[in-house]
Amino acid sequence: MSGRTAGRRALLTVCTLISIVLLVLAGTYWWKFHQFKSNLDRVDIASAQQSCGGSDSGGQNILVVGNDDRNDMTDTEVKALHTGRSGGSLNTDTMMIIHIPSDGSKATLVSLPRDSYVQIPHHGKAKLNSAYPDAYTATHGSLAAKRAAGANLLVCTVEQLTGVHIDHYAQVDLLGFYRISNAIGGVSVRMCAAVREKNSGIHLHKGVNVIKGRQALAFVRQRYNFPNGLGDLDRVKRQQYFLTAAFRKVASAGTLLNPFKLQDLLTAVQSSLFVDSSLDPLSLGRELENLTANNISGKTIPTDGFADTDVGSVVVVHPTAVRAFMAKVINPPARAPKKSGKKAKKPNPIDAKCIY
Repeated sequence: MSGRTAGRRALLTVCTLISIVLLVLAGTYWWKFHQFKSNLDRVDIASAQQSCGGSDSGGQNILVVGNDDRNDMTDTEVKALHTGRSGGSLNTDTMMIIHIPSDGSKATLVSLPRDSYVQIPHHGKAKLNSAYPDAYTATHGSLAAKRAAGANLLVCTVEQLTGVHIDHYAQVDLLGFYRISNAIGGVSVRMCAAVREKNSGIHLHKGVNVIKGRQALAFVRQRYNFPNGLGDLDRVKRQQYFLTAAFRKVASAGTLLNPFKLQDLLTAVQSSLFVDSSLDPLSLGRELENLTANNISGKTIPTDGFADTDVGSVVVVHPTAVRAFMAKVINPPARAPKKSGKKAKKPNPIDAKCIY
């Protein structure tokens, strides 16, 4: 195999993984990839084989979730983040479905607000982010059994809400944002205005900022002091923006061709990630051969304002509207034929403009 062919296949390989978790693109030498794959933490998701009410989309739907589990923080991270290993949360505060059509030509990130008020099987109505910890804490046995129970209930809840079958599951602790941003040397974000907010610790100036470590984590976690006051709904826009910017950075030759950065990236991802037992990174990477940052789009399920309930303030969602929305994501209406003459390619709407 030529070095060029090996490099190309390597690129496809890790395009995989971060498409799953942070939608980044990377590559590695074969031995590194197999080592990486064999060391991935796996979780058994029965619903990946047995639907909980979702219909097969013909492509792939990957549920990516993030929580504030701090159990595996290193001593260096504890010191850098000024926090302890205790005090984290099992709540899945980041949730999105990555939809990839069968031809792998594009990806759509569909965010699911954590406070969405939904029906959780066997638990009644509650916030979407409580599904995972409800099952986790009710399950006795090993840590793996608890994680599997939490993941399965969350997958079933999402399938019933959206009407789509979840093919794969990936869980990353929010430290993954911290670790990956450090591994790739930072991510560029363009702020519409200066921002400083004490709860998240974010402190950025207007214009382009290169963020990593604590500021990258703060960027995706901020919930307060947004101009329009939408909190969690504003945060999901930040997360979509960050993921696409990270994809663009990792896809650059400077990351792909630097073995030290590449190894740091693989280590960062592996230390923060759990995936279902049937997910094959190499197979997914091959499907994503033509994926670039310009054909990744970000969306959020339709919501209908806020309401006060017995579980606090929630985001109102209507399953019928959510299912209709997801049906259009999976089977978009046919576009009108393009007129003759070449037109400039439109920039990716996620990161073409500044963000608050």
